[in-house]
Amino acid sequence: MKKIIFFLLLTSGVFAQEIPTHWDELTASDWPMALEKSNRTIILPIGILEKHGPQAPIGSDLIRARQWAKRATDIEYAVVFPDYYYGQVNEAKHIQGTFSLPSDLTMELLEATCKEIARNGFNKILIVNTHGGNPSMLRYFIQNQMESQRDYAVYLFDPGSDPEYEKRLSEMRKSDASGDMHAGERETSELIYLRPDLVKIERATDESGADEERLTEIPNIYRGIWWYSSFPHHYAGKGETGTKEVGKLVTDHAVNSIVKALKAVKEDNQTLQLQKQYFEDVEKSSNDKS
Repeated sequence: MKKIIFFLLLTSGVFAQEIPTHWDELTASDWPMALEKSNRTIILPIGILEKHGPQAPIGSDLIRARQWAKRATDIEYAVVFPDYYYGQVNEAKHIQGTFSLPSDLTMELLEATCKEIARNGFNKILIVNTHGGNPSMLRYFIQNQMESQRDYAVYLFDPGSDPEYEKRLSEMRKSDASGDMHAGERETSELIYLRPDLVKIERATDESGADEERLTEIPNIYRGIWWYSSFPHHYAGKGETGTKEVGKLVTDHAVNSIVKALKAVKEDNQTLQLQKQYFEDVEKSSNDKS
């Protein structure tokens, strides 16, 4: 009787085994349970290595991505891929500490990484990005998933506006939000909250984070040199105004948003079904032409 009761408790989840969320902390024997518990869903957190003003660590984006993923998966289980710091950061190569690979290699590496993740059993890959120079590249990458047939889907965490959160953030700010674009109040606040030991706040005013406006505007034209022309020191904002309280607000909001997205991705069946149907239609169309 005791054995039966124990079996029922075990299968009901009362004594469910706790396993790590991070890929590199799982044992090989954990793998089947991790796939089942995550519903074959994994987070690929992408940061970058680049200067973040004179006060914040070069790996600020990487730290934020890592922490967001960890905190989200502590709430809603999924596996987290190890640190990934390959992305678009060509505009910062003049500053030491920047790690920037050729653009074609960056895209090829991301494609190969997703394929290798899928080979290990995950068919839902959720990219969580914290680097401001990556969104255009990542949207292009996501769209390119329709180029050839695959048995997995890649999702990009792409949060919309949240008026209530934005109102609270505005009330807590000490600097102008319009100029807070890189290593300013918001990002520095996050690092003060997440890794205060790495922030040298006393150095935040050693350089200016103001727009230098060195490029004459041409209406309706976009140029790749715009960032360097405005912020050659790779610093945009006032990092000295950062606070732990703002960092907590920003972090909590990001994590809660990821949790909602993660739950939806884990439950999503339509994307893979429609993707399969699409490639069947592509093949049928090709055969009809031949």
